[in-house]
Amino acid sequence: MAKAKILLIDDDVDFVAANKMVLEQSSYQVITAGEGDEGLKKARQEKPDLILLDVIMPVKDGFTAAEQLKKDPQLAKIPVVMLTAYSTKGQGTGVAVGRGMSLEAEDYLEKPVSPEQLLAAVRQHLAK
Repeated sequence: MAKAKILLIDDDVDFVAANKMVLEQSSYQVITAGEGDEGLKKARQEKPDLILLDVIMPVKDGFTAAEQLKKDPQLAKIPVVMLTAYSTKGQGTGVAVGRGMSLEAEDYLEKPVSPEQLLAAVRQHLAK
């Protein structure tokens, strides 16, 4: 069986390295991108089965990238899980979760995300 391909878009290199390892140990193929534009380009090239998308990034934030993913007919069906530390910065999650869900992101995980949480969300969305 082919490994599910996951695109992880995040500008935090430590977060990417740690979660790439977690996902690869669970037999997923992981492609990474450091910001939204690069992520969109890789999504088009690689056609991943799932996209993990950070919200707060330079160049293009996760909300903008998610919006563009969902507007692209080739990419719109790919489940997007938003990752954010937004609420821990004292901003409250209301706005972010509302905005993320209004963009049809399939899920929303708060950083720091445990390996168990991450894998559970990945399995859940790949099963759909």
